[in-house]
Amino acid sequence: MNDVDAENQLRDTLRAIPVLTGVSPEFDHTDVPDDPHVLFSEWLLAATRSGVAEPHAMTLSTVSADGRPSARVLILKDVDKDGWHFAVNSVSRKGRELSENPVAALTFHWREQVRQVRVSGPVVADPPDLAAADFRARPVGSRLLALTRRQSDRLSGDAELDEALARAARELAADPDVVPDEWTSYAVRADEVEFWQGHPERRHIRVRYTLDDGTWSRAVLWP
Repeated sequence: MNDVDAENQLRDTLRAIPVLTGVSPEFDHTDVPDDPHVLFSEWLLAATRSGVAEPHAMTLSTVSADGRPSARVLILKDVDKDGWHFAVNSVSRKGRELSENPVAALTFHWREQVRQVRVSGPVVADPPDLAAADFRARPVGSRLLALTRRQSDRLSGDAELDEALARAARELAADPDVVPDEWTSYAVRADEVEFWQGHPERRHIRVRYTLDDGTWSRAVLWP
């Protein structure tokens, strides 16, 4: 198969894959809470109860100081009046970008329910005690990797990784409550949140909340 045939086969394969195959819950967009935090919690709990896989997984999008975007999937840790919370190593690429340009976007996709939620706004660091509590609640493997303090650095090979993890294991064994200084919990203090529910005929429902002078307003958008 030549390159042109391979490209045609890939394009045809992609177009043949079914989309919007989930089953959407009932959603009356004319009767929604005044606060997007409330609606988000309702949607997240509904996704959890219905068996959506990893409903707390989200794409975190950040932007460097020179305007270059990057994205990766993380786990949401909490949602409250202070924002959408997640924790990362501040010396990782995402941590550096949040330091350089403290704004972010979160995207949740619940394929089984044909739903998405988009959250964006400024990012602030949570109090250190929240970061420490998050770190200590993490699985051992996650803590060991963070204790290497090398995330996003160039890796020369498995031997280098094994050695760093062994050092981290000794550090954790000596002090089970250790928390690296670089571990940071962040909150996205949203000023825009959009709820999207798909429709097989593309009559998607979109409700966007925007924050202005401390007050939320909302609008229904064209699909």
